[in-house]
Amino acid sequence: MANYYEILKVSPKASRTEIKSAYRRLARRLHPDKNQGSEETARAFAQIAEAWEILGNAKSRSVYDKRLLHAQMHYSSSDGGDSLFESSNTHARRWRQMVYEHRYNEIIDRMIAEERRESIALQKVIFPTVALFVSCLVVAMLRPQIFENSAMIGKILLVSLFIAGVIHLWGRIKDGLERFTYGEEIHESILDGNEPKTKPFSRAFATGFLILGVGLSFGIGLLIGNIFQIFPTSMPAMFSDSLKPEFVFYPPIFVLFVDVMHGFASRVDV
Repeated sequence: MANYYEILKVSPKASRTEIKSAYRRLARRLHPDKNQGSEETARAFAQIAEAWEILGNAKSRSVYDKRLLHAQMHYSSSDGGDSLFESSNTHARRWRQMVYEHRYNEIIDRMIAEERRESIALQKVIFPTVALFVSCLVVAMLRPQIFENSAMIGKILLVSLFIAGVIHLWGRIKDGLERFTYGEEIHESILDGNEPKTKPFSRAFATGFLILGVGLSFGIGLLIGNIFQIFPTSMPAMFSDSLKPEFVFYPPIFVLFVDVMHGFASRVDV
């Protein structure tokens, strides 16, 4: 049975990120296009691609680890004779069972940890995206004019929060695109063509969805605001009846606050 950990030169306890880094490093060195079509390097590349396909996916890796453990337990006797792993002795069987349980627990714990990391990464994309759409709708509907009515210190604070919010939002979007979307660049195909966990959307689709979502949210907010005009009429000092440039300040600030609160709640929950 092939040992994919040895093929990728990583520890059996390596994280998915470490496994992917090892795969990409070897893929750059062994890809046939970079070795004049060498049959030897082509076989080596096929091996590392197969190893990455199995170890890069938490579920297939869990199944493989169990098979590897079974093989090691029963067929790894150094002298080819009876081993402690195959002994029918009562104490040997008890020890073997303890080893199995310990290794299985390690596999399950790692799988749960991988799924948790994936869930957290997804939340870090979903929460800011939803907050951006909601904030665009609310701002277009209510049209607050906080900046215009603030003193100088208030304006400085709003601008600072806006800059921090834009940087934070851009970071979240960038991380989400890299983790959950695939690009169209040809030069990446030799490394990402064997991605075991298929990314659901193309980068172009995700970008279009984000732009369309912001546009629709803002448009619906404007429509609702124009129909009802409750706040501009009742509180003209706080809300405007027309669009103003300062409206761009508020969505990034709102996303920043929502994400900070979500991060704090996540830590408390842990």
